[in-house]
Amino acid sequence: MKFLFTCGGTAGHINPALAVAGRLRELRPDSEFLFIGAEGRMETDLVPRAGYEIRTVRITNIHRGFSMEDIKHNLATLKNVVTSTGEAKRIIREFKPDAAAGTGGYVCYPVLRAAHELGVPTAVHESNAVPGLTTRMLEGCVDAVMVGFEESRANYKHPERVAVTGTPVRGEFLRADKLAARRALDLPEDRPLVASVWGSLGAGHMNEIMTDFIVRACAHPFFGLIHSTGKAWYKGMTERLEREKPGYAKLGMDVREYIYDMPAVMAAADLVLCRAGASTLAELTAMGKPAVLIPSPNVTNNHQEKNARVLAEAGGARLLLEPDFTADSLLGLVSELLRRPEQLEDMSAKMRAMGVTDATDRIARAILELAEGRAAK
Repeated sequence: MKFLFTCGGTAGHINPALAVAGRLRELRPDSEFLFIGAEGRMETDLVPRAGYEIRTVRITNIHRGFSMEDIKHNLATLKNVVTSTGEAKRIIREFKPDAAAGTGGYVCYPVLRAAHELGVPTAVHESNAVPGLTTRMLEGCVDAVMVGFEESRANYKHPERVAVTGTPVRGEFLRADKLAARRALDLPEDRPLVASVWGSLGAGHMNEIMTDFIVRACAHPFFGLIHSTGKAWYKGMTERLEREKPGYAKLGMDVREYIYDMPAVMAAADLVLCRAGASTLAELTAMGKPAVLIPSPNVTNNHQEKNARVLAEAGGARLLLEPDFTADSLLGLVSELLRRPEQLEDMSAKMRAMGVTDATDRIARAILELAEGRAAK
C-alpha cells in the first residue's frame, strides 16, 4: 500500500505524522510512504532525518490583521493555494496513494483538498483542543476527522463525525528508559537533569530568560541542563553565555540549536521546561514526565494555556504564565522540585495517568481502514 502524509511548519505538526507513519510501517512493512511539505520549512529537515522522502509545494500562512501589508500577504497566499493545489495533484497522480493524511500546518489544506478531488481517501488529525483554521476548512471534504481532546469535538459543525483518538506519540517516547538514555547520552546517572525546549522554532523571550537562568545556575550547579534555542537564536545566546559565564558547558549546561534526539533527552530528564503544544503534552504524559509549562501567548485562541491548565489541575505539571516570572523565580521553582524527588514522583504518576498511549495505533488503523476500503472497491 501507499500512504501520503502532509504536515508542516513546526515539530508539533511533523512529529505526529512521523509517529503514525512509523506505526503504519510496522503494520504493513511492504508499504511505501511519501510526505508533502512546504518549501523551506522544518519538515524538509525532520522528515528525511526520519528516513522518509518528502516533496514540497509553495504555500504561505494567513495573516489575521487588516493592514495593507496583511492584505497583500493574504492575496499572495490565496494565489499560492491555487498553485500548490495544482502542484500537489501532480505529485499525487505520480505517487498514486491509497490514503492521504494530514496532521497540521497550512500545507495540509491544498494537499488534502487535491487528494479529495482526485478520489483519494483523506484524514486529518487536530492535536490542539481548539481546531486551527486549516482543520476547520478541511472538515467538509475529508473522509475522517480525528482530534486529541474530547472537548474539541464541540468546535466542529458535525461533531458526530469526529473521532477522539488522542495525539500520536512516536514509539521511541513510549520505549525510552531513563537509565539507558543517560548512558547513551553520556550523562551522570545520579545528577538531576533538566530539559528545556520552547517550541521547535525557539522563542526569543524565553531564550533571554534561559540565558539568565543558566548564568545564575552556574553559581551552584547541582543539576545539568539540555536547552534547545531554535535555529534563529543559537548564535546570539551562546555568544552572550561565553561573555557572561565562560565555561558554562563544562558545568553541565548543554545549549543546542535543536534537540534531534528528543525521546532520549526527555527520558533522561527529571524535569522538563517547555511550552504547552498538544504534541509536547502528549509526549510528556506518555512518558510520565513532570514539567513546568509556560504556554506561548502568541497562539490562536490561547489554546496552549487551556492545554496546560488540564495537566496543572491534575497535578502533573506546574503552570507559569510568560509575563509573570523571572529567571530567578524559575530557577527557584526548578531547584525546589529537583530537591524533592518524592514530589517529582507524584507528579510523574499523575502525568502518566493523563496519557493516551495507543493514540498512534488508533490513528494508523483508521488510515489503514480508509486505504483498505479503497482497495476493496
